Amino acid sequence: MPTFLRSAFVASLLLAGLTQAAEERAATSQPARTLSFEGVLPEHRISLNDLNLPADWSGYTHLVLEMRPSTPQRFGLWLYTADGLRRIEMQPFGQGAWARACIPLAYFQGQVAGGDLAASTNRRTNSFWMSVWGPWGPLKGIESIGFSMDYPINHPTLELRNIHLAKTDEGSEFLEGKPVVDEFGQWALTDWPRKIHSREQLAQELAAEAKAFGTLADFGYGKYGGYASTHAAATGFFRVEKVAGKWWFIDPEGHYFLSSSINGIPGGFGGGGRGRGRGAGAATSAPAGPSLTNRRLDSWGMTTGGAGRPNIPFLRWNLPRETTFLGMPDVYAEGFAAAIDAAADAQCTPHKEDPLVLGYFLGNEPPWDGREPELCDMILKGPESATKTRLEAYLKEGDNEKRRKAFIIGAFEHYVSTMVAAIKKYDPNHLTLGMRFGGKPSDELMHVGRLFDVCSINVYEYEPTKQVERAYRLTGRPVMIGEFHIGVPENGLGAGLVQAENQAERGNAYQYFVEQAASLDGFLGAHWFTWRDEPVLGRMDGENYNIGFVDVTDRPYSELVEAAKTTNKRLLEVHSGKTPPYAIKPKASDYGTPSSPWDN
Repeated sequence: MPTFLRSAFVASLLLAGLTQAAEERAATSQPARTLSFEGVLPEHRISLNDLNLPADWSGYTHLVLEMRPSTPQRFGLWLYTADGLRRIEMQPFGQGAWARACIPLAYFQGQVAGGDLAASTNRRTNSFWMSVWGPWGPLKGIESIGFSMDYPINHPTLELRNIHLAKTDEGSEFLEGKPVVDEFGQWALTDWPRKIHSREQLAQELAAEAKAFGTLADFGYGKYGGYASTHAAATGFFRVEKVAGKWWFIDPEGHYFLSSSINGIPGGFGGGGRGRGRGAGAATSAPAGPSLTNRRLDSWGMTTGGAGRPNIPFLRWNLPRETTFLGMPDVYAEGFAAAIDAAADAQCTPHKEDPLVLGYFLGNEPPWDGREPELCDMILKGPESATKTRLEAYLKEGDNEKRRKAFIIGAFEHYVSTMVAAIKKYDPNHLTLGMRFGGKPSDELMHVGRLFDVCSINVYEYEPTKQVERAYRLTGRPVMIGEFHIGVPENGLGAGLVQAENQAERGNAYQYFVEQAASLDGFLGAHWFTWRDEPVLGRMDGENYNIGFVDVTDRPYSELVEAAKTTNKRLLEVHSGKTPPYAIKPKASDYGTPSSPWDN
């Protein structure tokens, strides 16, 4: 290159670098702004001109901002571009403290991988976590940034400052108020009426709870949690039967049974759900041992989970990761069936004669539904495998979205039938309870549920009836709700996937949800997610929801407990059709996953 051209080239690079540096310095000098959220779906848009930011972000890796939310309520962060919308959802940890959020721009550009739905959407940092729901796309021609909030509660505000772009991760950290979590695992920087301030207070409240415990007799349950006043053929194990148009579990003594439970119960060996995860938790308060746990479960009328009670083992298959994508293993591998067989032998044989086993969950929330073309690409780009070889041959006969979906559904059906056969081989006495399909499963995925004894679905909505009826219609199998919850954005914790206005409305929402579902012919039970509030600084994937029956100090939420007790005393009559279900809808409107006017 001639000297004069080299000099001009270097000068242009220096000028570009100075221009970029000037843009970033201008961003750091922005005045702080306060966004207030009122109404149903409020949004504030800030133009890139106001922020002195370029329209093309393709040369950057992170969007950085400093924020101080008055509430832990989730908000949407939208990028308005010339060719469409981009979005992530942000969930602050805590409230009332300045924190830096360094957001990878990759999360605006495409989906992420994971073995189930939560793992394929949630991403944590040290000051907040994100839900990566889309829409996605290139980051060019950006015109403005939007901050939105669905159904804001208690007049929330979001203060912002120092919004800029970066080419490295500047770190997501709290900038003040450290430590932000107190000795009891509570958010330290805000006070609220039920906050624990001393060990003496905690001991007194737990002692008062113990004085009010009831028993299983209050609900008319027999030895195994079935309704003692009902009678069917007894086999010594749980089974399912349709009686007068209604499906029931039948317990080992021959009594009708409905499964009411809470995921993550201390002392259980399965319980139908995920555990509490990482985080601060109730590190210094006494954990609920099996005795206290079972006294609570008896008092609340829960029929499933905990030590010495009907329970649901959650099977783990431990298949090779290098050929497993979005939870789909190499199902056509030579050793696949043998690996499933060995896992079923190891996990099911010990429970074969156990009358306290309700059945088995085979997995949780397959995340690839609707992503079949992408999953095929992962398989094709991955290491050599039997599934890859079969897929390559299949696509030579025609490669389109419909055929890719058909291939994945066929592979999944092979996976499920192999698991079910292995379980029945080593334990013919117990039920297969499905894979707890999450989100809104496609007809094709749901139809695979016909291979189970019971189809389980996770329903994060206020109104469960449409999903339960659809699962029953498409599978012909009775339906159990493997997960649901309702939360409130308070005490430094997020609301969860379905939001209530306050704790009283959370109890109202519980009663409405469970009784509406219980009125349906195909209903067999519903399990709340989860036992304890998630840690204020998030579990392993960041979730920090107010969704527990007990808080991080191990104290029950009385409103939720009373609603569960009332409903559990009514379930026999509601499911039998003798009593109409509770019909008062909760306040605070549907929060959804995801929810916004742009999703329609």
